[in-house]
Amino acid sequence: MIDELDLAFDEQIERGKPRHRRSSRGGKGGAGKSTVAFLMVFILLGVLGVGGYLGYEKIKGFFTAADYDGAGTDQVDVALKEGSLTEVGNTLVEADVVKSTAAFIDAAEENPRGKNIQPGTYKLRKQMSAKNAVAMLLDPKARITKGVTIPEGKTSVEIYAILSKATGVPVKDFQAAAKDPEALGVPDFWFNRTDEQKVTKSIEGFLFPDTYEFPPKGSATDYLKLMVERFLTVAQSTDFVKKSEGDRHISPYEVLTVASLAQAEAGNAEDLGKISRVAYNRLYGDNFHCKCLEFDVGINYYYRLTGKPTKSSGQMTAAELRDPKNPYRLHDKEGLTPTPINSPGKAALEAALVPPKGDWLYFVAIDKQGHSAFATTLDQHNANVEKAKKNGVL
Repeated sequence: MIDELDLAFDEQIERGKPRHRRSSRGGKGGAGKSTVAFLMVFILLGVLGVGGYLGYEKIKGFFTAADYDGAGTDQVDVALKEGSLTEVGNTLVEADVVKSTAAFIDAAEENPRGKNIQPGTYKLRKQMSAKNAVAMLLDPKARITKGVTIPEGKTSVEIYAILSKATGVPVKDFQAAAKDPEALGVPDFWFNRTDEQKVTKSIEGFLFPDTYEFPPKGSATDYLKLMVERFLTVAQSTDFVKKSEGDRHISPYEVLTVASLAQAEAGNAEDLGKISRVAYNRLYGDNFHCKCLEFDVGINYYYRLTGKPTKSSGQMTAAELRDPKNPYRLHDKEGLTPTPINSPGKAALEAALVPPKGDWLYFVAIDKQGHSAFATTLDQHNANVEKAKKNGVL
């Protein structure tokens, strides 16, 4: 009879439910079964007396999570996604690394670093004890994939170079995959515009800056899709589409473009919102001399796209700033650039969505730490420019 109970219990604990996520309803049936099982065993012990005591070790196993012993057998590669300990445990059970999710959770909770297990692909062994499995997951040497960090404000060209170096996939493969941003997961509505400018579909702006755990032997398409997916997740978490259309009254693509311009112009995060506000005041206000931005960062973006060396603001000539052949110029041209000019981070996205209130029309970096001074009039701006010169910035 106890053997049958053993089998029934093993079936329940081989694969776990999220026991650390409490619910007043979802766990009611399981609690009732456990109580009944305990009473049955208690009665059995009373009836069997001394003979029942001899079966103590076996009965104790009825309440113990099933576990393997030792360091395991054959090597196996296991990819772990981000998730709870229960979800990680379930993945390990499916790969036959550990015998039960419950044993894995117990071992992880007993280990002081047990909650530091990161997503990635690991070289593990089949049929390991849960304790050994946790220890191996916390050992950097067991990790096959390493994190690839994409900094904020990088252009797609720069991102391809970083990805190629980290993964071994040629840059040309990323360039080819990026030609169809919708195939990489960018919904077509993201390319709508309200400013009557020509729609240019580009992956620029959608490769979210973050640290990624890329699977080994993936393709350029695989990697770029993961980055687009991450962007869409962040956009959803910030309610980007709804706030762009409802609060800013322009398309999400235009707000994304403003975020990228602010990311390129700002020397630090605290200025992102004010620079975004300057952009909106110039484009949609009535106090600037034109509906144009006159930022110079678009020039350098086009130079990067075409393989030309970039220049500082002081090195750019009036002819370069107003070159009609440069579609990314922002002088003598109304509106935004045809596309975003880099991959803005979450702070830049939020700053472009909800910039601080202000009448600023001008800004200039005034110290070597990248802080900007903002002005509402040209006279104020000229005074800030002189301050920047004294500080050796211009």
